[in-house]
Amino acid sequence: MSLIVSGDHVVVVDPGLCPGPDSILGPLADAGYAPADVTDVVLSHHHPDHTRWMGLFGHATVHDHWATYAGDLWTARPAEGAEVCPGVTLLHTPGHTMEDISTVVDTEEGVVVFSHLWWTAESESDPRAVDLDLLHEHRARVVDIADRIVPGHGPAFAVTAEVPR
Repeated sequence: MSLIVSGDHVVVVDPGLCPGPDSILGPLADAGYAPADVTDVVLSHHHPDHTRWMGLFGHATVHDHWATYAGDLWTARPAEGAEVCPGVTLLHTPGHTMEDISTVVDTEEGVVVFSHLWWTAESESDPRAVDLDLLHEHRARVVDIADRIVPGHGPAFAVTAEVPR
């Protein structure tokens, strides 16, 4: 799980597989937020290791590859270019799955992209990718805009010439 705060928006990205709710709620509380404070949840894709605990944020708007879900309202829209909140947008970045999206955050320190195009900073490839050509195509696209990348299963890393594309 990752946390983004932008103005009045508190965004959780991929509240997935962890030992239990306290693994998410504890760090959230340490940052000064309760579950009811979370306004948006972004799901990079629909694998359980990225969606498992999204129910902790029942009042939040959920964003995925083709819609938003708020209460009982399902609003269809493509993810590409969709704005979650000011400074936070989505890109459709298939490769790991055909439905993958990446979350782009404009910060004072540069552009941070949360993406499952990389498992970790060292990931040359993705053994579970449904389309490696698309994965590498979208990696190049993300590298062109990002200063930092938060991969699907590891710590954030700076974009350098050595980042696997």
